[in-house]
Amino acid sequence: MKDRAIRLGIGFLAAAVLLGAAPGEDLAGKARAMIDALRRGDYEAATRDFDATMRGLSGPEKTGEFWTILQTRIGAFKERTAERRENLGQFEIVLVTCVFEKTTLDARIVFDAEGKIAGFQFVPSSPPVESLPPPYADRERFTETEVTVGSEPWTLPGTLARPKENGPVPAVVLVHGSGPNDRDETIGPNKPFRDLAWGLASRGIAVLRYEKRTRVYGTKLAADASLTVREEVIDDAVEAVRLLQKTAGLDPRRIFVLGHSLGGMLMPRLALALKPLGAAGFISLAGLTYPLEDTILVQTAYILSLDGGLSGEDRKKLEEVETDVAKIKALTEADRGSTEKPLNAAPAYWLDLRGYDPLETVVRVDRPMLFLQGGRDYQVVPENLERWKKALEGRSDAAFKLFPKLNHLFGEGEGISTPSEYLEHPKVVAKDVIDEIEAFVLKGGNS
Repeated sequence: MKDRAIRLGIGFLAAAVLLGAAPGEDLAGKARAMIDALRRGDYEAATRDFDATMRGLSGPEKTGEFWTILQTRIGAFKERTAERRENLGQFEIVLVTCVFEKTTLDARIVFDAEGKIAGFQFVPSSPPVESLPPPYADRERFTETEVTVGSEPWTLPGTLARPKENGPVPAVVLVHGSGPNDRDETIGPNKPFRDLAWGLASRGIAVLRYEKRTRVYGTKLAADASLTVREEVIDDAVEAVRLLQKTAGLDPRRIFVLGHSLGGMLMPRLALALKPLGAAGFISLAGLTYPLEDTILVQTAYILSLDGGLSGEDRKKLEEVETDVAKIKALTEADRGSTEKPLNAAPAYWLDLRGYDPLETVVRVDRPMLFLQGGRDYQVVPENLERWKKALEGRSDAAFKLFPKLNHLFGEGEGISTPSEYLEHPKVVAKDVIDEIEAFVLKGGNS
């Protein structure tokens, strides 16, 4: 099945690769070098950049055996012709087109937070799937300008979509989920933050989206054992609100913040951090309420079970995640300075999250809130929406909406959601989601 190929190729999709390889790193060069080493028969060089898991599963000897068998079946390798790079949330993927005597395949090479190869497979060669423009966006009704969020040493490039009508208009800041996301929160051919920005700007609401700090400064932050979600997410979101409040043509009293996934989980904490600035309201899309490490384990088990059973390799991957989760649960303050990275984040990151309960914190938020959830979301399951609702029971300024057919990216589909849905079936954020956010913002957050 395609989903099995995809999940084997990425190692384990749900793993919390929180930083990701830096965009400027020559991952394409590493991918080309790997293919060239295979061609030479230098299997030690071909596997040199494998991470520990990959070397355990397929070291130089096994990689050589695989390469020999592959050419026996599809003919001798002739040449590599092109490569392209994809972002899959927490992963950077390079696809190298390889021509063999009998067919052409793409080598899909997956890179982890440190630029190590965490997955490798050959898949049928195909042109990249193009992103779909949202049909509800009217490009004649808004403009986009480049802006800078924050100050040195952490300046971030961003895009402000603003309606053409005279202001002052309300505005929304978009806050990313986990992983080194770009300003569009690109996942394969999907661009949910672009869809939100274009859809809302077409309706008179300005939207700011920006590159995540871990995307722009991934290499630098990977070496920082003290990194927490404050540096990863919260500080930059505060700076984004500050920027909008002093931007001419925007209403500083009507600046809203929208967080997706991890950003939605952190929404209550962000709301408290923004109290001095006075944000108008908060929107959580697929906001997580359970501990992040537990959710990663559940996601991993779900993906590995999509074929109906677990192979020996699957069980090994699941056990690795279980081991890392156990390490996270056992962390103490004495471990804070450790450089070990269970689930690719240092102890300081996990200890900081342990001290934050979104459900306890959300009751302290004194601004209007809107919670939206996809019913087909396997990454943040619908039960999370019910937990938010229970925590805020009796609050007239909190609204909740479940969209049964939407996935984690708020794209519509049928049946169970899988990783291949993100990669092979581009979707746009559903119009109903734009409708709900528009109504919330234009009413001043009073649902």
